[in-house]
Amino acid sequence: MRQFAKPALEMVDSMRSAAAGDPMRAIAFGGAPGSNSHQAAMQFAPVALPLPCFSFEDALEAVDSGRAGCAMIPIENSQHGRVADIHFLLPESGLKIVAEHFMRITHALMALGDGPFEAAYSHPQALGQSRQFLAEREIVGLSHADTAGAAAFVAESGNPFIAALAPPLAADLYGLKIIEDEVEDAHDNTTRFVVLAKEPLDAASLVGTPAVTTFIFEVKNIPAALYKALGCFATNGVNMTKLESYQKGASFAATQFFADIEGVPGDPRVDTALEELAFQTNQVRLLGSYPQARKRG
Repeated sequence: MRQFAKPALEMVDSMRSAAAGDPMRAIAFGGAPGSNSHQAAMQFAPVALPLPCFSFEDALEAVDSGRAGCAMIPIENSQHGRVADIHFLLPESGLKIVAEHFMRITHALMALGDGPFEAAYSHPQALGQSRQFLAEREIVGLSHADTAGAAAFVAESGNPFIAALAPPLAADLYGLKIIEDEVEDAHDNTTRFVVLAKEPLDAASLVGTPAVTTFIFEVKNIPAALYKALGCFATNGVNMTKLESYQKGASFAATQFFADIEGVPGDPRVDTALEELAFQTNQVRLLGSYPQARKRG
């Protein structure tokens, strides 16, 4: 059974109880209290009620079931790329992106003892963002469900020879000692989060403002399929700021793409580009239009 380590449970239960009393104010996130997703949620909506969930899938389900008004999910990191498999999770959830949020990410090495340490536990993203730091100290990185959860696990273990990579706040929450701060390999380390809700924003209200539209599309299995698809945006003067491919199914023939463009439906250029894209591809699915939180380029 998936559950948080004991040092986190009291805080988790308290937050879940508060969220249950006013679910539309609740913002679900994957991870234990003190995780990066928790801090991003509080940065984005300081008066919201944080609802910790064991995984990203659980956070999305909390919105779908009505236990939370929205969810905060990390999707990409400046140093280590894709965070969550949003390409699969989001379409399956039926939720829509209604906002984006960027947060500077910093990790600390924390433990019960002073070292040396046999291993450091953390989310795979945090381990990847601190790969050089760990290698130089010959510390083995071991995966955990989330960063703050790793800190709670280390606290519960009572083992002074293991550590966690987690936000500094987690050390305060779980009674660990910070051995070294800012251990990420790049100090401009930034993660992009998206906020998901049941109902999309009204795209028409965003026309003429800096906004982003996210969608997925599947190209036809013919020569120049992607070239023709991208030409829909080039010829209409629509700037594409993200394009990432992934496979659907085991045939390796139905390639899908996850994309962001500047602009929203209701803008004639965007409408024409999307109409042409639908003609050039097997399918197009809009995942949301929302205000741009950071200037691209």
